Amino acid sequence: MAKELVTDELWEAIEPLLPEEPPKPNGGRPRVDDRAALTGIIFVLKSGIPWEMLPQEMGCGSGMTCWRRLKEWNEAGVWGRLHRKLLDRLGKANEIDWERASLDSSSVAAPGGAKRPERIRRIKENRARSDMLWSTEGASRSR
Repeated sequence: MAKELVTDELWEAIEPLLPEEPPKPNGGRPRVDDRAALTGIIFVLKSGIPWEMLPQEMGCGSGMTCWRRLKEWNEAGVWGRLHRKLLDRLGKANEIDWERASLDSSSVAAPGGAKRPERIRRIKENRARSDMLWSTEGASRSR
C-alpha cells in the first residue's frame, strides 16, 4: 500500500487554518474536498510532475483545481501560519536543534528595507538618437 501523503495528524494541524469555502451564488459543481486537494498539491510538489499530469485516479481533482487551491491558500496566508504552528509544536517538544538553525532575508524581512530611487523623468530634448529616428520614420510611413 502506498504511503499516505496527508496523515490524520498533519490534517488536524492544517484543517483549522484553511479559509471557508467561498459562496457560489450561481451554483456550479461541488468543490473538491480540501484534504483531497492538499493530497494532490503535495503529490505534485514532491514528484515534480506538471500540474496537468496529476493522475485523475488519485481522486484529488484536476491539476488545475489543486493549483488554484494552492494559490487560494497562499493568498489567505495558510502556509505562513502552518509554518509557525509546526515550529511551535517542534519547539514545545524540544525537537529544534538551534545550533543548526539559520536565518536569512527569505524568512525575515529587513527592517526598513531599501529605499526605492525616484523615477527618472524623460526629457524630450535628451532622447536617444535611435528613438528620434524611430519617431521620424514612423511619421513618414504613416503618410
